[in-house]
Amino acid sequence: MQFISKDVFTQASLSIKSLLVEFVGIESPSSNKAAVDRLGARITRELVELDGNIEIYEQEKRGNIVTARWGDGRDGILTLCHMDTVFDLGTVAQRPFREADGKLYGPGVLDMKSGIAILLSVLCLFRQNNTWPTRSLTLLFTSDEEIGSFASRELIENEARNASVVFCLEPGLPDGALKTSRKGVGEIDLSVKGVSAHAGADHEKGRNAIEEMAYHVLVAQKLTDYDKGTTVNVGLIRGGTRTNVVPETAKAMIDFRVTSKDEVSRLEEWVKGLKPVIQGVEISASFTLNRPPMPRDDRMVQTFKKAQSIVEEIRLNLNEGSTGGGSDANFVAALGIPVLDGLGGVGDGAHSEREYILSDSLAERAALQAALLLNW
Repeated sequence: MQFISKDVFTQASLSIKSLLVEFVGIESPSSNKAAVDRLGARITRELVELDGNIEIYEQEKRGNIVTARWGDGRDGILTLCHMDTVFDLGTVAQRPFREADGKLYGPGVLDMKSGIAILLSVLCLFRQNNTWPTRSLTLLFTSDEEIGSFASRELIENEARNASVVFCLEPGLPDGALKTSRKGVGEIDLSVKGVSAHAGADHEKGRNAIEEMAYHVLVAQKLTDYDKGTTVNVGLIRGGTRTNVVPETAKAMIDFRVTSKDEVSRLEEWVKGLKPVIQGVEISASFTLNRPPMPRDDRMVQTFKKAQSIVEEIRLNLNEGSTGGGSDANFVAALGIPVLDGLGGVGDGAHSEREYILSDSLAERAALQAALLLNW
């Protein structure tokens, strides 16, 4: 096996931090193509220094997707990073990068600019130490993970099909554990069309779309099954125009999270069977599974155990856990390809003003990533 001493990464933690500070300062909200492209251009400069074979996938509405290769990509290692964040432009001015009590704070510092900084720094150290993974290596930097990966999913899946393993640089769990189980994520959109009428003079002629929607909202909430790991959440409702008008339309957006394909089927069957309760009202629905479940199956267990055996050589303890959130690793797992998720920074508070990573985690996560890249 090939290893680089953990001491090397401890000494390099300042350079990793410096790169991370720069990345946090380049704001990259998913909805702002120009902003994401600025970060993509900065990452590309790093990849050029590493002599990667770089390709830019131009996007019309989202940030451009960046890839870099060493080798032909077949039977090699694929790494997944997303450049976009949930924070609007101007957030850094309000909450600039700062360090306090061993923690690094800033918008996107955990999810997932630390993962990008760690990965690029590891490859730089490989060059400095005259070493490189023996397998072919492909790096993929996407631009729309936080809003569903609609522009990047096809490319992720195509690249994954050529890989022997995929490393996803999403943040680890707060205790540093990798994520070996993720829920599938989807959305149900309900639309009701009633009949508008004057709320006083012609009330009986109306068909209240909000009333109809209320029946289905209550049923939808009860589709939650905690024992099976399924949650259904009616998160947004719109309807009506004025209080003195019987509302003609109502809409509801429902988030669901599932751990199995059977639960996906159960929820989809409910949608297909929807019928109006109030005579004269119409109801329609759409069902979208954005990310399939990533179960802790036999393949995942074996992949994690292999990672454990590799990092034991450098005395790193590696644990595992699950999360209700989805990531691009869900797409990979659904293809039956080995994947390790949560290899990025260690911290807490993603998507909030509390977001941070532990400063000491930079060197340890770099050592972890290096060991896996060199010895898989």
